[in-house]
Parts: sequence; structure tokens; C-alpha cells
Amino acid sequence: MASIAARSASQSLRRSLAKAAVRPATQSAKYSLLARAAVNRASAATPAGVSAVQGARGVKTLDFAGTKETVYERSDWPLPKLQEYFKNDTLAMIGYGSQGHGQSLNARDNGLNVIVGVREGGESWKQAIGDGWVPGETLFPIEEAINRGTIIMNLLSDAAQSQTWPELAPLITKGKTLYFSHGFSVVYKEDTKVVPPKDVDVILVAPKGSGRTVRTLFKEGRGINSSIAVWQDVTGKAKEKAIALGVAVGSGYMYETTFEKEVYSDLYGERGVLMGAIQGLFLAQYQVLRKNGHTPSEAFNETVEEATQSLYPLIGQKGMDYMYNACSTTARRGALDWAPIFEKANLPIFEQLYESVRNGTETRKSLEFNGRSTYREDLAKELAVIDNQEIWRAGKVVRSLRPDYKPESE
Repeated sequence: MASIAARSASQSLRRSLAKAAVRPATQSAKYSLLARAAVNRASAATPAGVSAVQGARGVKTLDFAGTKETVYERSDWPLPKLQEYFKNDTLAMIGYGSQGHGQSLNARDNGLNVIVGVREGGESWKQAIGDGWVPGETLFPIEEAINRGTIIMNLLSDAAQSQTWPELAPLITKGKTLYFSHGFSVVYKEDTKVVPPKDVDVILVAPKGSGRTVRTLFKEGRGINSSIAVWQDVTGKAKEKAIALGVAVGSGYMYETTFEKEVYSDLYGERGVLMGAIQGLFLAQYQVLRKNGHTPSEAFNETVEEATQSLYPLIGQKGMDYMYNACSTTARRGALDWAPIFEKANLPIFEQLYESVRNGTETRKSLEFNGRSTYREDLAKELAVIDNQEIWRAGKVVRSLRPDYKPESE
């Protein structure tokens, strides 16, 4: 998070280094070097008299295709302000999965007082120790972490949140703040039985990406985009707190939503074009090519490799129209003709999917499957089916041909 790190005064730096004493020195040094390098590059490219750090990036209202929305950016929360705001707080990260790992390390690197709560002796406990969390100092069993914390960041899996809530709820006492990164548990309370106490602020910061991305973008000095929401505002400062925590855990900018809209859009997107639909489309196109005599390498290259390595990055960088303009006239004409056909064919499926999310069907399926005692074994079987599909076996060979390829063991 370069722009924030660069604005840290010497006192803040000393404070951060003091907190870093319990973790491996190489980790802190690596982040500091990355942040400083990013700031130096930004400063070198900035005209005299203009602040590379301040810029004009702060809270603002932007026009998104005709709809005005407020966007909150991290430049409004430089490190000294962030650390001062949370100086009397202890952030208790409950759970150390993908998001818990990334968010807690980012908040720690930002100089905040962070502790982790997981099952003692489990795999997450061992991983946390490997990341520099110290048992009895910054690493505790879940119940003790909640008792010590003022901001309880419940990042257990959705199923685990439901299963553990009867034991955890009494520990979330008046004056604490309850934090989520997904609206799942409280929105579908009829199924999860997660009903927050009435005397605490309940807020959400939902990074729009994996926990691994939350961490890597932070270390690169960039920052992920996140949504924020307030479920319950007891103190009158819940929204402000959510924005500050969004910056603390590594967000570059944030937009406001509700718990309901966050979970609806999240479940819908994952099952749609982000994961579910794309696997189905890839597989269907690949199968038709193979049935018509195309080799595995050709079918994979025309279905996945060109999409992920050439075309999709163009969409991310410049937009769909830019990608179309970057292609041949023949490709462009065919894509323009067939896009409405795919839209018409898929619209009923997406409408069905959204309703399945909204009415709780997807929630109940997830809770049933993820709550099984055989969850890991059952999941492994389903993932093995995908791994063993010819399209992805061919893909492993295609990836090995890339100039920048490194064996997975590396």
C-alpha cells in the first residue's frame, strides 16, 4: 500500500517496527521495500510542486454510466490518522483462511493492534505461527481472542459461522464491533441462526477478490477494491469505522452497498460468469471442437489459452469495446453477431440463478454440503472430476509451453 506507507511519519514507522518484532524480519523488510520503491517511482513521475501521495484521490462522487455513486479512497486515511483512530482497539481476526490471512497481515503491517483466534493446534494455528503470530501474545484460541478484542472480525467459513455462533454470540458484548466480509450469515439468519446482539455495531468490508489477491496487491502498493455496508449502527460511527477498516485491511477504494446486496451479488457472480458459467462454457466449446476432429491442444488454445492470456486481459485493461477493436475484422463481425444470441439463450438461466440466490436455495445447499463431516473428502472428489477432464489435462501441457512457465513445485 505504497501511498499510505509513504505518508507514515517517523513516529508511526517506529510503532510499526516495534509491532513487527514478533514476526520474521524479512516479511516487514520486504513490504517496506516494496512500498518505498512504489512511492519513489510515483514521486519521480510527478511534476514539481505536485504531491505524488496526496494527488486528488479522496472520497468523491462519480458518475457510473449515468448513476452517481460515492467512492471512498484510502488517501483520506493516511497511516498516522489510521493508527490514531484505532489506537485503543484490538482487532481480533477469527479464522485464518484465505481472507483472514490476507486481511490480518495487512492490518498488522499498517501498524494496528491485531490478534488471531483459531482452534489451538489445528492447521490454521500452525500456519499463523509460520506467519509470525505468537501464541499467548498475538495468537489465541477463538474464545480468548474474542474476549481480548474490541473489533471482532468473524472470517470463519459461512458454515463454521453458523455452527459456532451459539458459543460465540455471548462473548460479543456491548461496546465491541462485529465485522464480516460476507453478508451470508446475517442475511440468511433463518438458516444460519446468526443474529447479532442488539447493542453492537455490525459492519462489513468485502474485498472483491481472493484473500491471496488482497495480500499481494497490498504488498505491491496497490490495493483491492472492496464493498462496505452497515447492518447495525449503535454508536453512530459504524460507517466511518467500516471505511477505516477497509483501508486497514488493504482496500484501495471502497463503494457502499448493503449486506443483502453484497451477498446476493457475490453468490450470483460466483455461480455465474466468475466461476460456474465460465467452466460450463469452456467445457461446452471444447467438447464441440473435439467432436469435430480438433486436437486437444488446438481445442484448448482456441477455448481457454487465447481467452485468458490474450483477450480477457484486454477487457480488464481497457474494456470490451477495446478488445473487440484489437481483434481482426472477421473475429469482430462474428462476435458482434453471436453476442446477442448468447445473451438471449443465457438470460433465463441467470434469472433462475438470481432467484435461487435470493430465496435461500443456494444458501441451504452450501450450508448442507459445507457442514458435512465428510466435506473435505466430498469436495476433493468433485474437484478431481474437473482436474481429470481432458480440457484441463491438456491445459497443463499448454501452460508448460509458456516462456514464463515455472513448475508448480517452485
